[in-house]
Amino acid sequence: QVQLVESGGGLVQAGGSLRLSCAASGRTVSSYGMGWFRQAPGKEREFVARISWRGGSTYYAESVKGRFTISRDNAKNTVYLQMNSLKPEDTAVYYCAADRHPYSGGTVGDIGYWGQGTQVTVSS
Repeated sequence: QVQLVESGGGLVQAGGSLRLSCAASGRTVSSYGMGWFRQAPGKEREFVARISWRGGSTYYAESVKGRFTISRDNAKNTVYLQMNSLKPEDTAVYYCAADRHPYSGGTVGDIGYWGQGTQVTVSS
């Protein structure tokens, strides 16, 4: 089993930045694709970003491309989401996710594990 714990959320003004972290435990995730999703009030959970298990490939939703950067430190079993130029519409609960199986590809991934989420609120 993989346990994922997010941190780094908070309240920020529009145009500001936040860095989310996702610490994994229970199993090393160096062989797993990892991603971030978000869910705004009254909306469905949506894909934000994904990084391949090797870290060589990254994928982003169009709405965040050029503003968000996903990265990973396999030595720390941690994935990050650097969010710049934040907008009020980025307000949501952000969830870290890990693939169901190791060495998997794809732009969104087959998610098998979820974190509990961290709230990001962007004020205008």
